Amino acid sequence: MAAARNGFEDALSKVLGEQRLARIQQVKVGIAGAGGLGSNCALFLVRSGFKRLRIVDCDAVDYGNLNRQFYFAAQVGRRKVDALKENLLLVNPDLEIEAVHARIDAGNVKELFACCEAVVEAFDRPEAKKLLVEAYLDTSKLLVAASGLAGWGRSEGIRIRRLRDNFYLVGDLVSGVGPDLPPLAPGVCTAAAKQADVVLSYFLGEVERVFDNAVDEQP
Repeated sequence: MAAARNGFEDALSKVLGEQRLARIQQVKVGIAGAGGLGSNCALFLVRSGFKRLRIVDCDAVDYGNLNRQFYFAAQVGRRKVDALKENLLLVNPDLEIEAVHARIDAGNVKELFACCEAVVEAFDRPEAKKLLVEAYLDTSKLLVAASGLAGWGRSEGIRIRRLRDNFYLVGDLVSGVGPDLPPLAPGVCTAAAKQADVVLSYFLGEVERVFDNAVDEQP
């Protein structure tokens, strides 16, 4: 006998379909970083029906995060992974979330997401992005990274590029954060939504839909 679904999942199954929802609920997604990209991508994945997440981050919520990250003023000072888990459970109380408060480095990067079928790169620092991509590029896992999403009025340039069958890059590749290009919600959330869309499409076996307006840069 199938387990009873909560109201959120029951309503979503009517939109997405029983088979599709069952399929993506089996997938475990790792999210490396719980800032602007990671927190919003996690939200979009949960709203799309994903149920099993492993979120890794070492930071705490501060007021400077609230303009673009999925946190609230009452959560300032708390660990991001704990606050994010709390927020996501408000959407679907039956999620299976592993909230790992840890700094990702060369010594642990490969083990942290070994149990996941997909890994979303959601870091701020280029060196951290490079570390994660190099760790998982030659594996069978889906890898979705991001580069270039700062400022405003640039959302049309935030594209999805397929670099390998299992490696996708989201962003405009040029808009790095700086004094004239601050990280703001429109650009950050656009990129996070596109990362989530790649994951959803990939595991539904409909990834070509993503490329109606995308760039295929496979060798």
